[in-house]
Amino acid sequence: MVRDGPWLADRRLFLANGFEPVDSAPPDYQLLVRKFDGGAANPAFKRDWDRKLARYGRGLTIIRSTQCPHIAKFAAEIIEAAENEYGIKPTVVDLESWSDAQNAPTPYASFALIYNGQLLADHQISRTRFRNIMNKRVATS
Repeated sequence: MVRDGPWLADRRLFLANGFEPVDSAPPDYQLLVRKFDGGAANPAFKRDWDRKLARYGRGLTIIRSTQCPHIAKFAAEIIEAAENEYGIKPTVVDLESWSDAQNAPTPYASFALIYNGQLLADHQISRTRFRNIMNKRVATS
């Protein structure tokens, strides 16, 4: 999986090594594949992003996995900032299986930050980035 802008690895690395784009998902994700069997079916993202997002209505929800230690660190910092600086007790959803990940409200499916049903971040962010997002939300409320 790759996307436009800064990401874990640049798409050019994969394309140069025989990967091909087979699917895309909002806002700018692309799924690349390098097939060992040319006749095999292409993988695809699961759809229904809006329906999946709608499950997280009121308040702040942090969806996290144990994929990376940075996710745990950033989630803990966001929980602390939400409680201490904004008086919000977040709901934390731990992704524990492939099914949980496939039913996450974003293609990345390892971290998401949702506030009152709106996706604030579809990948891990720092406490500083969280504060910047929340300060804009509070100022426009």
